[in-house]
Amino acid sequence: MLKPVDDTRMYEKFGRSLAEAGYRAAVAGRAAGAPSGANDGILQEPLFHGHRLGLARLRAQWHYWRLLRTTKPELVIAHAPELLPLTVLWHKLTGRPFFYDVRENYALNIRTQQVYRGLLRRVLAAGVAWMEQAAARRAAAVLLAERSYARELPWLPAGRTVVLENKYVPPAGAPAPPPAPVRLPAPAEPLRLLYSGTISELNGVFDAINLAARLHRHRGNVSLTVIGYCQRPDEQRRLDDLATEHADWLRVVGGAQPVPHAAILAEIRRSHLGLLPYRPHPSSWHCIPTKLYEYFANALPVLIPPNPLWQAEVEQHEAGAVVDFQRALPEVERVWAMSSPRHYPRGFYPHGPPADALWQSEAPRLLAAVQAALGPATAAETARPGASF
Repeated sequence: MLKPVDDTRMYEKFGRSLAEAGYRAAVAGRAAGAPSGANDGILQEPLFHGHRLGLARLRAQWHYWRLLRTTKPELVIAHAPELLPLTVLWHKLTGRPFFYDVRENYALNIRTQQVYRGLLRRVLAAGVAWMEQAAARRAAAVLLAERSYARELPWLPAGRTVVLENKYVPPAGAPAPPPAPVRLPAPAEPLRLLYSGTISELNGVFDAINLAARLHRHRGNVSLTVIGYCQRPDEQRRLDDLATEHADWLRVVGGAQPVPHAAILAEIRRSHLGLLPYRPHPSSWHCIPTKLYEYFANALPVLIPPNPLWQAEVEQHEAGAVVDFQRALPEVERVWAMSSPRHYPRGFYPHGPPADALWQSEAPRLLAAVQAALGPATAAETARPGASF
């Protein structure tokens, strides 16, 4: 659950927003390389190195407590439920406020994603839900990465819940989004497909590869880039085998290792079509994937499954098409038609990249919550940490 110190939400969204507003921010998590264009106003504090499931995760609790005692933050924003017990203890000892940032419906994920079995699954789900509820009672604010969590989580505190969706923010120093939307190439030209983000069977990576394989057989000049992090070794081995078998058109970047967000952004900007082949599942079907905002902001046409929530967003911006990734053969013809001006005379994103896909629409609510807890940042305050993650 602990994210790397260059995690997009912690560092690029929360950290940079706070630093630009005059607060000093410290981002703590798994060790990672420094982000491109690192902001000197943001301190990175690795809590552990190595695999996310290793023993170092246990030692991370001690490192986190030591970090709290040495930096003495005015505000803690906990992005992982496993940090809540020590965060609440810090709050009780010092009286200083904390936020809990709900990035996933963790109890629901444990119950439904088949990672844990039997009694262990029920105990873990109940334990996480109890811990979150206990922390929420004391938190100065509970932040939600998805608007759907407001309906799903019964323990949210009235008047202290803020929705901060995972909208797009370019890395520091990155070029602005393209001025013109991406146009799909004609059938005789190369077509570059993209699957980015968390690599998993549940998120549809193998369905994306199956669709790309059929397109490749149909028109011959199709390539697929899969870029992101795969958490399950068995799925990673299957992905490696497919990449070896289809080396002429399938490229895998990352996989066993996390990939910097800047590298994912570079792939978005060199691709023609972004794939979101998620399979229906309670843990994700009512959420808007971060990658959808990333594709919107870079005016990349998308293919999505028949999800009513996502379909409304795509239709509003004329950003792509709905396909059934489980029925790859007939959908090949639909993808082919997307290249035709006769079928899509206005192309995609006729009004340009949508402004409401950007983090700029969310940042003011974060700063308002911090200001309510701490007061506005001043020149005198910038000499001490204003927030820690």
